[in-house]
Amino acid sequence: MTDTLSESGQPSHPLRVLFITEDDPLYVIRFFDVFLREYPRREFDLIGITVDAAFHESKIATARRMLRFYGAVDFVRLCARFAMTRIRGRSISRLATNAGVPIIAATSVNAPEYVRRVRDMAPDVIVSVAAPEIFRKEILGSARLRCVNIHSGRLPKYRGMMPNFWQLLHGERVATVTVHEMVEKLDAGDVLGTLEVPVRDRDSLHRLIVETKEQGARLMIDVLRKIAAGSDSSTPLDMTGASYFRFPSSSDVAQLRKRGHRML
Repeated sequence: MTDTLSESGQPSHPLRVLFITEDDPLYVIRFFDVFLREYPRREFDLIGITVDAAFHESKIATARRMLRFYGAVDFVRLCARFAMTRIRGRSISRLATNAGVPIIAATSVNAPEYVRRVRDMAPDVIVSVAAPEIFRKEILGSARLRCVNIHSGRLPKYRGMMPNFWQLLHGERVATVTVHEMVEKLDAGDVLGTLEVPVRDRDSLHRLIVETKEQGARLMIDVLRKIAAGSDSSTPLDMTGASYFRFPSSSDVAQLRKRGHRML
């Protein structure tokens, strides 16, 4: 990675970064609120962002999933919040456009035509922020330096979906945010950086997700600066005792509330 540096030890050109994320105007957007406001313009060149459909399912299927997850009362509250974001025109795509970041369309990040386009763009780093697809070998190999992901859970214990939920349910005192290198096995690459967000005795999933997204943006900035400077270091994951969590069930949510936590 030292070939990104000049003889003076400074980056010879801004780090070329491509983001791949999901269309979420409630939570994932909080990462980009912070990142696009605070990232160092002279050090990073944001060459594009792909905003993929969440869950890759119909809107009706997603609505049913959220209804089962949140329950009727919180589902109505969530829908009201979602409607307000639409009325206000809040979206990751709009944030990116306002920041001058090109939108790179995709039906799938693993589609050959998308992989070819990404390779033509020549990113140094591809960053996944809640991307809703598993990255295959071809897209993983399209970044010159690294393909990295940010995960709101301690690895390898909280691999999989909704790590903030599971950390709350299991009584963790902190929620760990992890930036790691992406490999073909899900949530199994070397760790590049972590931070911890305290969990309150009577917390809400909403607050914890917002906090980890916002603080995670600052962690990502730090990791990318180290990659650009050639000073990043990685820690291999010990997969002994690794777990994988799927989307929570309604009974899991009932247990979370029994612990004194709220969803919203």
